[in-house]
Amino acid sequence: MSSRVTEFLLKAVGILLMLAALGFAVSKAPDRSLESLVPRWAPPPSDFVELDGLLVHYRDEGPSGDPLPLVLIHGTSASLHTWEGWVAELKPTRRVITLDLPGFGLTGPNADNDYSDARYIAFMRQFLSRLGVGRAIVGGNSLGGEIAWQLALADPPLVAGLVLVDAAGFDFVPESLPLGFRIARTPVLREPMRWLLPRRAIEDSVLDVYGDPGKVSAALVDRYYELALREGNRVALMRRMDQVAPGPVKRLPEIKVPTLILWGGKDRLIPPRWGQAFEKAIPGSQLVVFPNLGHVPQEEDPAATLAALRDWLPQVAR
Repeated sequence: MSSRVTEFLLKAVGILLMLAALGFAVSKAPDRSLESLVPRWAPPPSDFVELDGLLVHYRDEGPSGDPLPLVLIHGTSASLHTWEGWVAELKPTRRVITLDLPGFGLTGPNADNDYSDARYIAFMRQFLSRLGVGRAIVGGNSLGGEIAWQLALADPPLVAGLVLVDAAGFDFVPESLPLGFRIARTPVLREPMRWLLPRRAIEDSVLDVYGDPGKVSAALVDRYYELALREGNRVALMRRMDQVAPGPVKRLPEIKVPTLILWGGKDRLIPPRWGQAFEKAIPGSQLVVFPNLGHVPQEEDPAATLAALRDWLPQVAR
């Protein structure tokens, strides 16, 4: 090998090492403490309650005397903020409770890394009992929807009505999996995620679940990114991905309460055919599809999705 070729290879290796070091520096993302995130992401009326070894972030808004509050549960890697558009319009007349599930948002990870459906159901029953809620309309998006319908099966007296928004629970066969989820599901890739998390990876993930990419703002990406960095959340996502499994969908016909199913027609994570499957399985349920929305329609277009909810709510007697 000539000295000129050797010199070229050494320079090339040096440049690659420099680029790798630069990439590490740019992508390095240490955990952020709860205290550092609270000022921006938990202003009033946010509150915290100690439960199951956790400090749970939640909001309880609207008239406290409402005999039938709405409880809204977010999906994987999201937070209570996903419901803010709905809550702003509902709270003048309805009590609305939102929260960050264990492993996500400001609530953060639980001690035993148990993010199974059963654990989430038990947690929700404890949480609502602590708030003195004996009966409610329970809604959820994605993972939150799966928790909602399983809660209706586990504790029928608690759930007066169901709102399933692009809900999980059937076989998980996505047409497109967001980049952040792909990393969390891949053993070789996910370990570095404990220390490295390019903001671009979160941005790509949010773009992937929206029907209209033009609605994804820098502020929205900031929220998902900063809450993903909450201490322990990245490892919690990995553990949750390890525990994803179909729910007891054969029991769906046992659900007898009024059920509204909302679905984004451009959802590629849990495609619309699963909304049709829920409608077929749950007696008397009503499916509304929004052709131009994606996996988080309540966040992408609060006004349109809330209009469907308002039309349906009278079916559930207070």
